[in-house]
Amino acid sequence: MRKIAFVVLCATSFMVNAQSNTELQKHYEAFYKQMRMQADVNGMTNALTHLNVLSPSKARKDTLAYIYANNSQHMQALNTIGIDKNEADSDLAVQVKAISLKAINQPKRSLEQFEILNKRTPNPYLAYELADLKIQTGDNVGASTNIEYGIANATEDMKYAFYERQQPYEASLKAAFYHLKALTTYNQDKTKIDEAISFIDEALKIDPNFNLASLSKQALENRKTQPSEEK
Repeated sequence: MRKIAFVVLCATSFMVNAQSNTELQKHYEAFYKQMRMQADVNGMTNALTHLNVLSPSKARKDTLAYIYANNSQHMQALNTIGIDKNEADSDLAVQVKAISLKAINQPKRSLEQFEILNKRTPNPYLAYELADLKIQTGDNVGASTNIEYGIANATEDMKYAFYERQQPYEASLKAAFYHLKALTTYNQDKTKIDEAISFIDEALKIDPNFNLASLSKQALENRKTQPSEEK
């Protein structure tokens, strides 16, 4: 009888626990939906964290990481889904890893993730990210390939956001590619200052308000005058 009673007690406890978890899951699903309606980021992350504990889901974990990344909480995003290169990752997971690794100044690891995205769906925006990261990691030749693709495929309506000023602004993506072309030209041969400046002039012709290009042109022109000043 004691054994029967114990089995019945365990079965009852299991059923109650399962019912409790189901009710909790329904609660947090409703809570998450409400937090989305209210655009409450903290509430959404709280709900998804609870849901992942109650019923682990890769898709839900990717969503949680995306919310963290979109809120500039890049370490939290990476702690949620990891940093390793994984060809089986969803597009969302790869995007989060790429953006967050770039944000925490890990260009080589970020480049790996952008390469996966570009292999799946190549486009001028990804080409720009790849070129920029390759320049940062010293691969100017590789960057040139992405730059030429970008110049050929970027359209007039495409913009890219820049943050070197206090107030962020957008510049023409095609102009941004010409700016990178100037950088790779100079990086590969320091005597080609005039050629590099000509590419920046092309960028400014496309977008006269491209502040970063103006700053780079000024820096290159200053370098042209340095030898004569030293004499």
